Amino acid sequence: FYFRNKHRPFLLFVSLLHVHTPLITTEKFQGRSRHGLYGDNVEEMDWMVGKWLLDVIDKKGLKNTTFTYFASDHGGSLEAHRGNAQLGGWNGIYKGGKGMGGWEGGIRVPGIVRWPGVLPAGTVINELTSLMDIFPTVVHLAGGVVPQDRVIDGRTLLPLLQGTVQHSGHEFMFHYCGVFLHAVRWHQKDSGTIWKAHYATPVFQPEASGACFGRGICPCFGDGVTHHDPPLLFDLSRDPSEANPLSADTEPL
Repeated sequence: FYFRNKHRPFLLFVSLLHVHTPLITTEKFQGRSRHGLYGDNVEEMDWMVGKWLLDVIDKKGLKNTTFTYFASDHGGSLEAHRGNAQLGGWNGIYKGGKGMGGWEGGIRVPGIVRWPGVLPAGTVINELTSLMDIFPTVVHLAGGVVPQDRVIDGRTLLPLLQGTVQHSGHEFMFHYCGVFLHAVRWHQKDSGTIWKAHYATPVFQPEASGACFGRGICPCFGDGVTHHDPPLLFDLSRDPSEANPLSADTEPL
């Protein structure tokens, strides 16, 4: 692929099976990590991205002209276990995990960008973007224009990455579980506060577990969710773990 397209623009999309159950890991990487089979899987994925993609781009002299974006489509799965070994990753301080369209642990993932010829290394941007932003970003890089006859939900990432703007182009973000709207995020531009309202949340099993161990994965509808009217409201700026829903007493405004 790289040989054929070295002298012209190319788009390469790679969707890895790694860090996803059943965690298929080659013998070379089994037992390499202190964090069990999941850790082995992460190390093998890291090696594949470096050896098969980034090293080849470097050797072909394309490093400074190639925009690379690495991300995940959801947070780690909490329910995936084999005996006492957790097979589905870890979401840090964020509540919930894979299959949960509202809680931060299900939807918040890092995005890693590499473009040495244009973007400075080591920059950290604490702004919320979306995988929907990849489409307009790629169109922008290719010198094209996104369709003008419809609403495009994504926003090009280039101004944010290059520092010409300081905030994400998304004032509102809508978080679905399947076809059901579970939560809405509002980035209040004048204050910088990020509010999030939950209209439906999964019923955890056991109740305080933060996961749906009884079902294997949290459902999006029916008796698997609780509907909230009024919605649960959180100030993510102060409570990123979504541990303390606001009330009229705690937040009169």
